[in-house]
Amino acid sequence: MEIELRDGVAGSAPNLTACDQEPIHIPGSIQPHGLLLVADASTLTLIGGAGDMEVRLQSQWLGCALGQILRQDFAANLDSWPEGVVVPLKAIQGVSELFDAVGRRIANTFTVELEPAPVHTLSAAAVLARLETINHGFEQASDLRDLCGRAAIAFRGLTNFDHVMVYRFIDDGAGVVLAEDRNAVRASFLNHHFPASDIPMQARTLYVRNRVRLIPDVGYTPAPLVSGSSDLASLDMSDLALRSVSPVHIQYLKNMGVGASASVSIVRNGVLWGLIACHNRSPKYLSYDVRSACDALAGSLSRQIRAIDEAERYRERLRLRSLEDAVAVRLGVEASITDFFASTSVQLCEMLASDGFAVVQGDDLYSAGSCPEDVDIRAVSDWVQPLAIAEPYRTHELARQFPAAAAFQERASGLLATTMSTEPPTILMWFRAEQIEMVNWAGNPHKSLSPDPRAQLTPRASFEAWSQTVRGKSRPWTLLETESASRLMKTIFDARQNRRVRDLNRELTATIADNERLLLQKSFLIREISHRTRNSLQLVSSFLSLQARDVGDEVLSAQLGEARRRILAVALVHSRLNSDIRSEAVDLSRYLEDLCVDIRSSMDAAWTDHISLKLTPIIVSADKAVNIGLIFTELLINANKCAYGGLPGPIAIVLEQDCNRFRLIVADSGSGRVGSRQGFGSRMVVAIVKSLRGELVESSNAPGRRVMISAPIS
Repeated sequence: MEIELRDGVAGSAPNLTACDQEPIHIPGSIQPHGLLLVADASTLTLIGGAGDMEVRLQSQWLGCALGQILRQDFAANLDSWPEGVVVPLKAIQGVSELFDAVGRRIANTFTVELEPAPVHTLSAAAVLARLETINHGFEQASDLRDLCGRAAIAFRGLTNFDHVMVYRFIDDGAGVVLAEDRNAVRASFLNHHFPASDIPMQARTLYVRNRVRLIPDVGYTPAPLVSGSSDLASLDMSDLALRSVSPVHIQYLKNMGVGASASVSIVRNGVLWGLIACHNRSPKYLSYDVRSACDALAGSLSRQIRAIDEAERYRERLRLRSLEDAVAVRLGVEASITDFFASTSVQLCEMLASDGFAVVQGDDLYSAGSCPEDVDIRAVSDWVQPLAIAEPYRTHELARQFPAAAAFQERASGLLATTMSTEPPTILMWFRAEQIEMVNWAGNPHKSLSPDPRAQLTPRASFEAWSQTVRGKSRPWTLLETESASRLMKTIFDARQNRRVRDLNRELTATIADNERLLLQKSFLIREISHRTRNSLQLVSSFLSLQARDVGDEVLSAQLGEARRRILAVALVHSRLNSDIRSEAVDLSRYLEDLCVDIRSSMDAAWTDHISLKLTPIIVSADKAVNIGLIFTELLINANKCAYGGLPGPIAIVLEQDCNRFRLIVADSGSGRVGSRQGFGSRMVVAIVKSLRGELVESSNAPGRRVMISAPIS
């Protein structure tokens, strides 16, 4: 990719990774508009706090009982409060003001945050009615831009901030403002990009955990955390609304001319999709009730974003399927593959919205539309052929991957290629022309860089509009387009094979019969090996069962029982693999559904109506399906064993797709605690997830346990 700057200087976005090292979760201080009380979780005695406690709450507080300070008794319910979950408390009357109060458990402490309560509040019914009206407007949005525009207006109406922006993260970690609502004084940032370094990765992680963040006065002086005999310097404040903010971020806001800031996270499928960024020129406070309403509204916005995205994907899938069918009809009409490509080249370009299409098979070459020269097409086909064997290869920056393509990037900056395993191989290639893009940035992100890597990190000081002309890139290929190319290749390949079989059938009847006999022998051999493997696994399982019953040692018997359960799980996955998987590509949803049926047959019949499945069709390779099947089996068996003490209870299983990643979720509502399992099965799941280059996130299901596995599909 080539970048031309307005002033003629070439460059790329800065990589300020030093922000990721800042311990923003343990600042040791709070914002002074509120008060923080920290009590020992076992005794509920105050061991620390922050803020002007003596003036605003009580002169003597350290060492006092928390219930006495708050004038309410909640000790009886404390054990039932999960760690990290916010628990609203009754309002607290201070020396001269009323406070809203929320509590939460953090490790071995119980914290209470006190913030000024508003003088006038809307009733719950009024708030719900207002949110319902806004949600109705969200549902009427025609597309994503319209939805974000409505959201900006709605959030500004709730917060009364000067400037509200809907900010979305894009593929390279940077962000772009999709919509805004502002007063006439504030400068517009609509469609402006912000570099990824403006919001470090650890800050994004906190945005997912703590979804509403408020800085009512950017010019505040932090209130340090005061403790008695206990050391609270390492207290994790990640989930606290009053947590003091990074000085780098404060300076960043000051450079923007912001006096107060609020951000509301837009989280989709557990991933940070974007932010509602609210700025005010002067200090401004948002009460707990308003922030809660913003959080609820952001959840509705996230669901509507997902609905719009799924509707667009569904329409695109129908369009592609329709064009695939129209192209496939020609396969049965044309006399040869060459005639087929000649008659369908326009449709093939239209199907994948490409500017050119080319096919290379040995010495034969066919091209249509806007393509590179023949010699360049052959060079590209030689380079991409080994990359596109297992699955289609796609790039919207061909010159970055294949430097020789810089000579013809105007016609071919994007490439989608797939290889048919013919002899010689047949390479199908779609080309997209260069799409010169003018990217507007909120300030020059390069001017904040220092040539000295040891220099102290400082935020950007300018946010004036600054432009880049980006070259060498085309419009990106979507996952649906890539899947369509894969299906088309398979359709063409099948049609070619069928034609060859029909042409050779009269002369090669005997050979075909021999091949069929060989296939039958191979199938028989596979079944025999599978049968012996199952017998061996069952024999080992029976032996372990006898040993566990006769050993006389409860610990060893439990370990043998656990080993037997693992072997049965492997046998179950092996059995389903050999009965269902017949190709390299597998429908993961169907595979997991059939595997669940097998597992349920080994459970008590009462479990039948308690396991719910919500599975999205996703095509994965056979080896990946086996690994995912082992993970799925382990999670389901663990939930069956541990969640409800052996009794039946609800287990929700979800399989969904997010861009080029799948997400498998197994959640129960039992008594399991997060992170409480450290056995062999858990270590096995972690190892398999790592081999898939995926992520494992375990969290509370309030109640119960929720385990989410996310990994690339291809």
